Amino acid sequence: MKEEKELLYQLAIRQIPGVGGVMARRLIAYCGGVEQVFREREGFLRKIPGIGIRTARTIRAGDYFRRAEQEILFMQKQGIRPLYFLDEEYPYRLKQCEDGPILLFVKGSADMNHPRVVAVVGTRSMTAYGMEQCERLLHDLAGYGVMVVSGLAYGVDACAHRNALRRGLPTVGVLAHGLDRVYPSLHHKLAAEMMDKGALVTDFLSGTRPERENFPSRNRIIAGLCDAVVVVEAAVTGGALITAGIANSYNRDVFSIPGRINDRYSKGCNKLIRINQAHLLESAADMQYIMNWEPAEEASGDGQGSLFVQLTAEEKHLAAFLAERPGAGIDQIVAATGYNLGKTTSLLLGLEFKGVVQTLPGKHFRLSAQVG
Repeated sequence: MKEEKELLYQLAIRQIPGVGGVMARRLIAYCGGVEQVFREREGFLRKIPGIGIRTARTIRAGDYFRRAEQEILFMQKQGIRPLYFLDEEYPYRLKQCEDGPILLFVKGSADMNHPRVVAVVGTRSMTAYGMEQCERLLHDLAGYGVMVVSGLAYGVDACAHRNALRRGLPTVGVLAHGLDRVYPSLHHKLAAEMMDKGALVTDFLSGTRPERENFPSRNRIIAGLCDAVVVVEAAVTGGALITAGIANSYNRDVFSIPGRINDRYSKGCNKLIRINQAHLLESAADMQYIMNWEPAEEASGDGQGSLFVQLTAEEKHLAAFLAERPGAGIDQIVAATGYNLGKTTSLLLGLEFKGVVQTLPGKHFRLSAQVG
């Protein structure tokens, strides 16, 4: 971990009420360094544009170092990397964003300056159509060696992370809370798998809960970390469209997968295309053309070879039935496999977590498109 004294001041400025990324950068620039911010006289601080009397007094009067010391101990124990905005490893894409965080916390092994980064976002209430499109997109993007960024939420986010892992792509989850928890808690296993080749990232200190007001900050980081944002499914309001708007303000390319005009979770995607805030995306070839990407020589392929090795004998038996009877209902599966309802439900849930099975409306199931 970097020099503790330096990190102490970086953590301290992160805690000053009312001081975000823009104001922190201004303070550091005028004072000549983050440590000097806390050593300057109140009178000097007041003269800095945008600071004022109240903030100057808050800087001088606040006790931020005890909390900073606790955070350093937490990071050391959990193996968390702090990335300061002047560090070489700090994401250069995010450094270009005026309101980007001055300090990021990274848990995992991802290269935050990966050559190609795509954010995949959308509704938590993903439909079967959205799942199919997300899986198809990640299957094709594997040939371009991208890193996939999303928010670890239900729906599109989780689908993007899982399919990135399945394709051997690094994937990063950006959190709206501290790294002492995973939200939603159901994604603990997914988060653990992501850290092998990817990471969890946040700009919030440990102990911060996933409160509503934290998600806009999370969305800014998602948009800032990437070269392009893909909206898979979205209603006319919600976090995905906010992320798309932020991405446009950062001069990122935004892509949107179209859907039927009457489908609730395609209305947001269609709107982005209609008002010229997103490129229409029918396949990864559209993104390749706009982004001027060449296929990556080190592309990981489709990852099929090792998938069934990870399944138990019972899971293989159930998957084999679904390969023959795609879209089978729960009652058909119970009758064909000989497992009782409870065991069948448990197996299906486990297969869904592994990305092998898709749940369709009416308690019907099929294998994911990439499973042979």
